[in-house]
Amino acid sequence: MPARRPAPGRTRIQRRNRQTILEAALDVFSQYGFRGSTLDQIAAAAGLSKPNLLYYFPSKEAIHVELLSTLMDAWIDPLRRLNPNGEPVEEILAYMRRKLELSRDFPRESRLFANEILQGAPRIMEVLRGPLKTLVDEKAALIRSWAQAGRIADVSPHHLIFSIWALTQHYADFDVQVRAVLGEGHDPYAEAGAYLDTLFRKLLAP
Repeated sequence: MPARRPAPGRTRIQRRNRQTILEAALDVFSQYGFRGSTLDQIAAAAGLSKPNLLYYFPSKEAIHVELLSTLMDAWIDPLRRLNPNGEPVEEILAYMRRKLELSRDFPRESRLFANEILQGAPRIMEVLRGPLKTLVDEKAALIRSWAQAGRIADVSPHHLIFSIWALTQHYADFDVQVRAVLGEGHDPYAEAGAYLDTLFRKLLAP
C-alpha cells in the first residue's frame, strides 16, 4: 500500500495497530468487495478483537474510506507527471508504464478501486467528478495540443487515457484469469509492457 504519513498525537503502538488493520482490510476488501466484507473478517485478518478494531475505526465504511483516500492520490499521480515539455510519444508511453507498474506492485489496491467503481463509486464520486476530472481534462488538453501540432496521431485524448487505464489495470484486476490463460513460465507484466509499448507506438505515430 502507498505510504501514509503518521498522524500527530498517536503512539507508536496505535500507529502500528491502525496500519495492521488497514493492511488486513485491504486484503479482505480486495477479495470480497465492500459489501461482501465484514468487520469480523477484518479483525480476524488483523489478529485483533472486534472491540479493539472499533477503538481505531468506528465502522467498516470508515476503514474503506481511509484506504480509498490514500489510494486515489497514488492512483492519479502518474498522470500528473505527464510533462508538457517532453517528447509526446515517450511521455505517453512513460505514463502507460507507470500505470502498469502500479498494477504490478499494488494489485490489491487496484481491485479495491475497481470494486468501488463497480458499486457506483458511492465513497469517491466527489473525487472522480472533482480532482480526477480536472486533472484528466488538463492532460487531455495537452495531448490534444500535441496532436494539433502534428507531434502525435489525431487521437481522442480522453479515450486514449481510458484505454491506458483499461489495458494496464486489467492485469491486476483479472490476474487469476491472465495467469491461467498464459500458463506457467510467463511474466504477465513484462510481456504486457513490451506489447503495450508496440501497440501505443503504432497508435500514436503521426
